[in-house]
Amino acid sequence: MEPINETHLSRPGLLVVDVAAADDATALAFQQLLAERWATATAERTTRDVGQPGVRLRCYLDLRQPNAPAQAPPTPG
Repeated sequence: MEPINETHLSRPGLLVVDVAAADDATALAFQQLLAERWATATAERTTRDVGQPGVRLRCYLDLRQPNAPAQAPPTPG
């Protein structure tokens, strides 16, 4: 992955999140959980490092935005 530099984090409250996961579905599901809570610039796909297991994904969060309420899981009924 590319290194993180100052232009990625130009103001307080901005985060770069690098995710390493076993598979695409896990990495994208984690990203979706972040996106449901904060303003997030999402990645469309994961990347693979040659010779390394699993996948990687990078997304950008803006914690300066108001938090979205966490959704309660549906109750079985």
